[in-house]
Amino acid sequence: MPSCVLAYSGGLDTSVILCWLQEQGYDCHAVYVDLGQPCEDRQAILQKAKNCGAKTSQIVDVQEELCRDFAFPIMQFQAKYEGWYLLGTSIARPLIAKECVRICREVGAEAFAHGATGKGNDQCRFQLAAEALNPAVQIIAPWRIEKYRAAFPGRTAMIDYCAKKNIPVKASVSKPYSSDENCLHISYEAGQLEELTTNGVELVEFGMCVTPMAAPDKPETITIHFESGVPVSLNGQKKSALEMVKDLNTIGGRNGVGIIDMVENRFVGMKSRGVYEAPGMTILYHAHRVVEQLTMDRDLMHLRDRLAPEVAEMVYYGFWYHAKMDALLAFNQNAQRFVTGDVTLKLYKGNIITAARSSPNSLYDEGIATMEGGGSYNQTDAEGFLRIQGLPGRVQGRVTPRSY
Repeated sequence: MPSCVLAYSGGLDTSVILCWLQEQGYDCHAVYVDLGQPCEDRQAILQKAKNCGAKTSQIVDVQEELCRDFAFPIMQFQAKYEGWYLLGTSIARPLIAKECVRICREVGAEAFAHGATGKGNDQCRFQLAAEALNPAVQIIAPWRIEKYRAAFPGRTAMIDYCAKKNIPVKASVSKPYSSDENCLHISYEAGQLEELTTNGVELVEFGMCVTPMAAPDKPETITIHFESGVPVSLNGQKKSALEMVKDLNTIGGRNGVGIIDMVENRFVGMKSRGVYEAPGMTILYHAHRVVEQLTMDRDLMHLRDRLAPEVAEMVYYGFWYHAKMDALLAFNQNAQRFVTGDVTLKLYKGNIITAARSSPNSLYDEGIATMEGGGSYNQTDAEGFLRIQGLPGRVQGRVTPRSY
């Protein structure tokens, strides 16, 4: 009998898929990859998979790895997809795929199955990651199988199927949107959010944040210390990567930090609307940038900034395990060597205000930068600098004069 490893969440889609795959003749190994999804009873999910006939079921906790090895390197690149999205879901998918492919090897399964739809980005991220790690792995994506879509044309049919099979699910037909959660962020899409005149911030019941309007009327001050681009302490207390993210989620969340509402371009070609909350990572992006402003050479920073959209695009599309990504991450690890220092921030009603910054590697020299008299910068030197910089323009102006 063929066997597969299913990335299992215990929700409506993967509950139905677990049973359907068995009806198609597969032995199924259910894997719940723990990314810090809030408000879920993990042991109940494990038991539910067993009750639904899974040959094996297990939980794999990768929260620390997700923050340390996936989210932080992308934060260090200041990578945001289309200028806004901090890639919270995108970053997690290659890690889920890695764990599922690893368990395929352990249990001797030929295939990796997932519940991503044929319209979205996640199918790309899962498959591209899994095949890069194990080129021989088979991918089972039921939503891309006509027979499956015929059996389950909508959520109503899936809920009815679960009722007949006595599978407990929380989903309801009237749910106004769908969400994806991990310790980095929560995303909201579909349902009423597909109507662009709907105010997403007013519709969504946020899981991490209060809205800026509901945040306290008094700013909250925090200090973060970075070592070589890695945030290592908060308010003087050493933190692991996961502890840092979780603590900042709490602090940022109660101050309304990190909510965005955007229309983005999916890899498959369509535009989609998403509402996201990522309080902790939003704070870290800001704080990290402040330390970089002190410590990173101008030309190096500008080169990195030109590469950042490329990195964001690769993560969003699913090319995490790719030679180009390896090289880009290695480049930025070198670029982060001197990004060490402290930044103090004030958080107020969704805003992040820089209150103070310092670094032992600071390239800021007040004696050079001062507008006061004296100092070590000789303004007369600028005369020759500008004559040389302007030489091509003067020659061009004589040969091909511009009208004015």
